[in-house]
Amino acid sequence: MANELLNEMDVVALLSDLPQENLIAGHTGAVVYVHNGAEAYEVEFFSSSRRSTVVTVRRDQLLKLKGLPDVRIGAA
Repeated sequence: MANELLNEMDVVALLSDLPQENLIAGHTGAVVYVHNGAEAYEVEFFSSSRRSTVVTVRRDQLLKLKGLPDVRIGAA
């Protein structure tokens, strides 16, 4: 659902390339901060070299991935 709000710790996939950040569509990451009104999200992406990049991304640039295990601390 494209209009579904995202929450911190949700796993997402990038829908469009972000060449200035060396990220391409399909790259996965985790939401680490939700801006007021969910206008934008801070998402942490990891590269194959184990480096992370935090990028501000609009909702329409993200796809929420479902069916993944809940890895939050204390999650049942």
